[in-house]
Amino acid sequence: MRRHIAATLVAGLWCVSSAFAGPAGVVTSASPEATAAGVEILERGGNAIDAAVAVQFALGVTEPAMSGIGGQTQIILKRPGEAPLVINGTSFAPGNLPDQVEPSDLVTGWRSMTVPSTVRVMDFAHRHYGSGTLDWASLLAPSVRLAEGGFVIGQFRAKVYASQADAIRKSSTAGEFALMPDGSPPPRGHVLRQPVLAATLRRLAEFGAEEFYTGEIARQIVADMQAYGGWITAEDLASTPDPVVMAPLKTNYRDAEVYSLPPPAGGWVMLLALSMLNEIPADRLSAEDAGRADLLVQALARAHRARHDMPESDLVHYEADIAARLSQENAVELVKGFVPPGGETTHFSVVDRDGMVVSVTASIDSYFGSKVVSPKLGFFYNNYMQSFDLEPGRPFSLKPRGMAYSSMSSTIATRNGEAILVLGSPGSERIISTVAQTVSHWFDVGQGIEQSVAAPRVHVAVDKRDGRDNVYQEVPVEGLDIARLGLDSVTPSDTYIQNGLNAYFGGVHALALEESGWTGAADPRRDGAVGYADLRK
Repeated sequence: MRRHIAATLVAGLWCVSSAFAGPAGVVTSASPEATAAGVEILERGGNAIDAAVAVQFALGVTEPAMSGIGGQTQIILKRPGEAPLVINGTSFAPGNLPDQVEPSDLVTGWRSMTVPSTVRVMDFAHRHYGSGTLDWASLLAPSVRLAEGGFVIGQFRAKVYASQADAIRKSSTAGEFALMPDGSPPPRGHVLRQPVLAATLRRLAEFGAEEFYTGEIARQIVADMQAYGGWITAEDLASTPDPVVMAPLKTNYRDAEVYSLPPPAGGWVMLLALSMLNEIPADRLSAEDAGRADLLVQALARAHRARHDMPESDLVHYEADIAARLSQENAVELVKGFVPPGGETTHFSVVDRDGMVVSVTASIDSYFGSKVVSPKLGFFYNNYMQSFDLEPGRPFSLKPRGMAYSSMSSTIATRNGEAILVLGSPGSERIISTVAQTVSHWFDVGQGIEQSVAAPRVHVAVDKRDGRDNVYQEVPVEGLDIARLGLDSVTPSDTYIQNGLNAYFGGVHALALEESGWTGAADPRRDGAVGYADLRK
């Protein structure tokens, strides 16, 4: 079922339209409200980055369990006639870590957060890649309105609140921001207003991004840390660097080039899976049957196993290592080994009138991150500290100002130098599996981006307890013999089933250049929507 937002606001209601976009800008995100914010900015003359800033802040209001100003953000973008580039917004561990750390401290609570980077990243993107037409305050205005006036909780978001209610009740500060007055989770259809967060966003809009790192907001963050025993200091906030602009990683797929995020993100693992699938004739992947599922499982198993057994050797000087892994020679060798036939995150994508495309993945890591909220600021902090390895001497070992492990795989595909596909997904390690098979489906099955996003998925993960490879199927594939591949079949969680599909397998928000022009798709597993801007306004 399509969920498209037309660009005309009539009587306060967004009209639903199935029209494809020709030259118009398109936004697809995980909430209708955030999509509408992006469309508003495009119609006011903003470009794709301007719209992305508005969408990101609006998602922090309308999908607070997944992302927000307490988290981190990664961006890959492409301007017409230029090569894609990455704005690497990874977050860092605090600088004053104690010598001894309790593992439980890193999962929830006031010691579980890295230094938030989202505000810095979005400000940098706006200053360097925005249109220059709209100022910072204009881009934050939709999120301020949403926090103050409220938004209607959708089906998927209601399930998230319900599933996390017990954990939130245990928090010293989160209950009043995520539960009803009687302690119950807000139901579907409830209008959630966040006046404390609205005040914080209003300060950010008025005083700029630096307010978060050296201003009154920063002082309140430090006061929170001192009051509750957190590790983030004023120095950590003030020294938060601008994100690094860098080249994305690349592999070939069919007649296109596919670009994704470098370490510490998981783009290379997704590209490794695609590089293997690219060595398999497309006709063997063109039908939605057991044969395709078999090949997907084998490629995903080898890709995830590669990161588990041989993680990135260096998070800064990784070029030679990753290039060897993504080489055609390595892909051929991995395919030779195929058995013959027998938390939480958000993603959004934007294209503007000039053809600039932006793919953004942002997160506070687990659902509701650290499960703690700044009482006077109204946002959830991330819990990316849990992603560090407590064993010393490894790439993701816990250390002061270390980079957090991530599976983010924001992706752009090009043909003859022009963008043709923009996508990404939330879902922890399932991001990698989800993005790879959505790309393959669009190229190989050829049913269009909406069908590719809605197609049932599989995932393969290394079991951290026994090292076995576990296979998860969204919909059981008739004829797929997991045991034949030497793998274990595991039933996925059914907590977030919606429209007959399972949000455990991610939430892709994609744009594709198809015969009718740029077409958007919002994953039916979640509450998202596609918006088409009317650029004649």
